[in-house]
Amino acid sequence: MISDSLGDCGGMPGRDTFIELLRQNDLMVRMRRRKHYRTTYSEHNYRKYPNLVKGVIPTRPNQIWVADITYVETDEGVCYLSLVTDAYSHKIVGWSLGPTLETRYPLEALRMALATVPYGQTHALIHHSDRGCQYCSYEYVNELRKHDVGISMTQSGDPLENAVAERANGILKTEWLYKMKFPTREKCRSELERIIQFYNSQRPHMSIGMQTPDEVHGQEGPQKRCWKTPRERREAGKKISLDGEGPVGSDNQVG
Repeated sequence: MISDSLGDCGGMPGRDTFIELLRQNDLMVRMRRRKHYRTTYSEHNYRKYPNLVKGVIPTRPNQIWVADITYVETDEGVCYLSLVTDAYSHKIVGWSLGPTLETRYPLEALRMALATVPYGQTHALIHHSDRGCQYCSYEYVNELRKHDVGISMTQSGDPLENAVAERANGILKTEWLYKMKFPTREKCRSELERIIQFYNSQRPHMSIGMQTPDEVHGQEGPQKRCWKTPRERREAGKKISLDGEGPVGSDNQVG
């Protein structure tokens, strides 16, 4: 974003130098220890659905949505943020904030998301979530079935089974919410509206070629991933060592 704003002026350092510059000026995001609030209760008698998206890489928007619930602390008490995120574009297409874990709030987020899809096109969509009671409830499942949406759920407590949703939660919390103090739930809601709009329209994402979710939501086809898994980094390091080109870690290396 900063490189784009500089235009042809130049002078933008590489990634590692830039991060060190932020650190020296006390501009790095700090992780703060927070209370832990349980948001998933899966020991219920509702029907649980199989994982339909394991190994599937989406190639267009509105192919796979991922849903999750996280928490936000305010001076009035904790709030629960329900998110529905498009797995292809990483755009948050639906959200709702409530003082409880009642199904009505995830349902509000789902209905907001469904309103963004052209009429008659939801039959090609899969909704993926954990096995929490909200997502397995009759009200939520009936809403999905009413729109002919496929239902997919994680099969364990492993966050990797819902990685895109976990990542969206993490970005909102570490880049904004953990640094902010909300006196009221209403103030929290108004700030979240601003934050989510920025997340969708201005924040570039490494998983989608350093584009914004709004940009990618109008595209189709594979997206360029600008980061490497630990395994990919190890394999790249071995290849460079075998080629005799020295170690990985240049200033422009994207990790």
